Amino acid sequence: MAEHTVSLDHIDRFSSLSDSQVAKIARVGTYVTVPADWGLMGEGTSADKAYLLISGEVSVRKDGKEIATLGPGDIFGEMGIVAHKLRSATVVSTSRLEALHFTRAQIEQLENEIPAFKEALEAAAKERSGQ
Repeated sequence: MAEHTVSLDHIDRFSSLSDSQVAKIARVGTYVTVPADWGLMGEGTSADKAYLLISGEVSVRKDGKEIATLGPGDIFGEMGIVAHKLRSATVVSTSRLEALHFTRAQIEQLENEIPAFKEALEAAAKERSGQ
């Protein structure tokens, strides 16, 4: 399988990271494409993965109602990993997506090796939880 080169240059959340740190994040994650109307994670399930959207949009739903839409540059799935809790929402693709998939272990590795990545995840989780 040919390796897919991922550019994260357009993602503001990582603007404080060096090029080599951003390249490492892109290398650690697994590039995936997802069709529209695909359930990526379910409310109340184990937090074992996170995604960084490169292109496309997802709908974030709680109790069956849409509470947010996310697009390129947004991270989702990190809240459960950062907080060590079950998923607080369901996420469904509303268009074809390109994303980087991260396992819990990969997220923890990047948090340890790149403190600014951990700060970006914590900031995203805080924004989303309304704190």
